[in-house]
Amino acid sequence: MASISKRISTRVVLDKKSGRETTVTIERYRARYRDEAGKEHARHFVKKANAQRWLDEVTAAVVRGDYVDPAAGKVTFGQWFRRWSEAQTWTDGTAETATMTLASVTFADVPMSRITELHVEAWMKAMTKPGPKRKKGLAASTRRTRYNYVRMAFLAAVKARVIRQDPTAGISPPRVAKSEGRIKLPTPEQVGAALQEAPDSFHGFVAVCAFAGLRLGEAAGLQLGDVDFLRRTLSIQRQIQGQVNAKTVEVSPKYESARTVYLPDDLVTVLAAHLEKCPPMGEERWVFSLNGYVYNRNSAGNQWRNLRAKVGMDAFTLHDLRHFFASGLIADGCDVVTVQHALGPSSASITLNVYSHLWPKAEDRTRAAAANLMAATADPADSVRTLASS
Repeated sequence: MASISKRISTRVVLDKKSGRETTVTIERYRARYRDEAGKEHARHFVKKANAQRWLDEVTAAVVRGDYVDPAAGKVTFGQWFRRWSEAQTWTDGTAETATMTLASVTFADVPMSRITELHVEAWMKAMTKPGPKRKKGLAASTRRTRYNYVRMAFLAAVKARVIRQDPTAGISPPRVAKSEGRIKLPTPEQVGAALQEAPDSFHGFVAVCAFAGLRLGEAAGLQLGDVDFLRRTLSIQRQIQGQVNAKTVEVSPKYESARTVYLPDDLVTVLAAHLEKCPPMGEERWVFSLNGYVYNRNSAGNQWRNLRAKVGMDAFTLHDLRHFFASGLIADGCDVVTVQHALGPSSASITLNVYSHLWPKAEDRTRAAAANLMAATADPADSVRTLASS
């Protein structure tokens, strides 16, 4: 229900020149309405037409279904982002990225209802420049990731009726150059050297990353029951999250990546030799451990950094061994679905986004197909003459 009422009040005004007091009559128009929850809202206007226009706008918003309580938008972006992010089911790594995103936002203390495209554009520009803790601007891929988190927060705010419109709607995310997003691949010789130098407790860990495509957390989460030596398979049922021993937790595989990995005979032999030298740890029978603890991001990362320094692989991370595995599957002729199932991404499109440049290009397939056709249709006599002439 909405209404407009005329309100008359008086006020005593002092005339500075004459020193006399005069009484002034003031007319105001009070517009009010009750929202869907029954809460009353009111504003005062000098002109009745302005009061009516305001009520018309509110009524139209209710009819469209995008009405927003004016008080809801008073929450700052920082407050809303924390509330929204705490409600998400994220891994530690994802939550950490979200926290870093919020720390970089330049409008964290601005009320949601007052944030405009200009605020977002200014923040995105600031990310391209050096900051208090960085010597140069952030990479386009990092800026794009942070933009995506902020966009999701605004979209959630629109859905929750905290704000009516998303201020990022008209802003395009940063473009990532193909060279920046392209993965790095170690050579077979480099991986071989790393395996040669790896200590006994870490040799098998490197092997399952390079020859089974496991993520760091998935390799750390392997238990003896996950290894089927008879069928030569590895069951990915969990991953280890956390940076230090005190905060290490066991969680489900990333992005529904629970899967069965089919192992080559040599990798089965490597795992058997590892378990003979380093027996499974604890009641859970963890396959890999260090000083009585399962590997976590820091301990596995430290082991890898020490190892790569010995063999000149400073440019590569443990995760690059997963890319090495994928590149091997593709080079051997595996299609995108086969690679997807082996790696465990949630969709084939994710696999294509990451590895599409590794598959043969259309022109390569065309030349190869044409060459096969020519070979199949060649006159045997031509082959004899060719051999004779040579």
